[in-house]
Formats: sequence, C-alpha cells, structure tokens
Amino acid sequence: MMTKPDIIVEAVYATAEKQYLWQGKIPAGTCARQALLQSELPQHFPQTDFHTAPIGIFGKKVKDEYVLCNWDRIEVYRPLLIDPKENRRRRAQQKD
Repeated sequence: MMTKPDIIVEAVYATAEKQYLWQGKIPAGTCARQALLQSELPQHFPQTDFHTAPIGIFGKKVKDEYVLCNWDRIEVYRPLLIDPKENRRRRAQQKD
C-alpha cells in the first residue's frame, strides 16, 4: 500500500498581544480543521477554541473539510469586536 506524500502548510493566528505562524508537514489529503488541530496553535493560544473558530485559506473562508494543497496557509479568524458598519457610522459622526 502506498502512503500519501507529505505537503507543507502554514497555520496563523493573532491576538492584539501576540501572533504566531506555524509551518509543518502533513499528509496530502488532510483537511483544514484536522491540520489546524495538529498544529502548535492550540498550545500557544489555549484560550481559543480551535475546534469551532472560523478558518480560511489566504483570506477566503473555507469549510472544515477543505482539503489542503501544498503551501496553503490556514488563517484562524477572531470574532469582530464591533460591526464594521457601526464603526464607520461612529467615525462619520465624530467628523461632524
């Protein structure tokens, strides 16, 4: 039985205080969520729920089952603190 070759992927996450980029080899055919959970990010950010956090590849949101390609970068998205529309509205009011 042939084994699948490894691919190289990255996973990134940042808070206001800290950012971390992990790079590692995983078997070809690995899904995005699986790779994220195998990365070092959960150890560096234990307060974050990496099982449910929204994820994307190079700025585009993807499902957990997305099969990774060589050199994909998994991005973990944090919840917004304020709605962007509300933020623009507040800035516009301050200019008046």
